[in-house]
Amino acid sequence: MAPALTHPVPPGLNGGAPHRDTIYLTVVDKDRNCCSFINSLYHNFGSGVIAGDTGVMLQNRGSGFVIEDGHFNCIAPGKRPMHTIIPAMAYRGEQPILSFGVMGGHYQAMGHSYVFSNWLDFGMDLQEAIDAPRFLPQRGVLTVERPIPQATREALRQRGHTVAEADVPFGGGQMIYIDAEAGVLQAASDPRKDGCAMGY
Repeated sequence: MAPALTHPVPPGLNGGAPHRDTIYLTVVDKDRNCCSFINSLYHNFGSGVIAGDTGVMLQNRGSGFVIEDGHFNCIAPGKRPMHTIIPAMAYRGEQPILSFGVMGGHYQAMGHSYVFSNWLDFGMDLQEAIDAPRFLPQRGVLTVERPIPQATREALRQRGHTVAEADVPFGGGQMIYIDAEAGVLQAASDPRKDGCAMGY
C-alpha cells in the first residue's frame, strides 16, 4: 500500500510545474449535441490500477485527502477530495451556445472565468479569448505570463501587488461556439498545449 499524502495539494501543482496529465476535449455534432469533457490521472500513471482488461488507467484524486485529524480536508465519510476538474458549457435559455474547458491544476477555476469573460464581457473572438496573456493571484503573489508587458507589471507593483513571472504558461483550453442564427460552429484551441480545432 502506498503511503498517504499528509498535505492537501501535491507540491507540483502549486509550484508552477507543467500539467501534462490532464486532457480536455469538446465536440459538437451536426445535431448540436455537445460534449465538454476533461480527464486527469492526477499523478503519473494515476492510481497505478487498470480497470480490468480495458487498458483504462484509474485516476488518484483521492490523493487530495489528508489523514490529519481535524484538517479541513481530512478523509471522512461523505466528503469529496479537492480537485480541479471543471468541464463547462454556457447556455442561452435552454440552448447550449458555448462548450469549453481550461486545464492547468489550480489555474482551472481562474482560467474558466478568464476566457469566458474575455469572450462575453470584452468581445474577444474565441481564439483571442484563449490566447490572451494570463495571470494567477495566489498566496499573496500575482504571477503573470511572460507576454504581460513590463509597464503593466510595474503599474501593478505601484498598486501594491507582488508580481512574479510564471515559469511555464498557465493551462490550456478549447472552445466551441454554437451560432444558431448563422448555423455555424466556431472553434479555438490553446497554443499553450497540444490540440487543434477541427470542423466537418
